[in-house]
Amino acid sequence: MFNRIKQFRRIATRYDKTKTSFAAFLAIAATKIWLPHFVNMA
Repeated sequence: MFNRIKQFRRIATRYDKTKTSFAAFLAIAATKIWLPHFVNMA
């Protein structure tokens, strides 16, 4: 999972200044990675 998240440049370089915005984009990136897996399971 960490290697996939590092593909998002914004997360790897930590452009966000606050913890809240960094955590929010981390959640968005994780959702973007995991969602296709769950959609294709059905």
